[in-house]
Amino acid sequence: MKQHVLDHEDEETEASMDAVLSGVGPRLRALRKERGATLSGLSETTGISVSTLSRLESGLRKPSLELLLPIARAHQVPLDELVGAPPVGDPRVRLKPIVHCGRTMIPLTRQPGGLQAYKVIEPERKRQPDPKSHEGYEWLYILSGRLRLVLGEHDVVLGPGEAAEFDTRVPHWFGSTGEGSVEFLSLFGPQGERMHVRARPTRGTAD
Repeated sequence: MKQHVLDHEDEETEASMDAVLSGVGPRLRALRKERGATLSGLSETTGISVSTLSRLESGLRKPSLELLLPIARAHQVPLDELVGAPPVGDPRVRLKPIVHCGRTMIPLTRQPGGLQAYKVIEPERKRQPDPKSHEGYEWLYILSGRLRLVLGEHDVVLGPGEAAEFDTRVPHWFGSTGEGSVEFLSLFGPQGERMHVRARPTRGTAD
């Protein structure tokens, strides 16, 4: 059964490859005419015989890398354009926000486990801190607004550009100061992974 599936997949791959190669000939002819080149002129530039070029364009000769490379150079186009490589897919990542207790969390990582990154949007509201503790390590970076952070005996307010990192086994709570919404980045390591900062800015250095 497994071998049958593999054979079927091989047949589909071969059929797909044949479909790509069958479109090379017409593409070569169209490109040559678009450039206003003749078969004899292209032959002189590439060193490929007129008969071979003609058979390539008519589909009677199977295209190969050694034939397509000099043609691509002669026309000054990438090889992808000759073989009709599929366009690059949409690079945008479709992120699905998570809304929990009024807080919007946008996941920036998609692999399960390990370090997790989120963009968090906390609405303007006045809440009573309720510190919790759990396994892990967290790093916060404020994008806009002001974030109140209660960590153990500390009660601080962080503004744009400020960051905090802490062991989540220490009782902690963070949220809006009640004076506007706040957006921040949260990196959380459930197994206690810490951020690795390669270089820290030096202060008081001479200009």
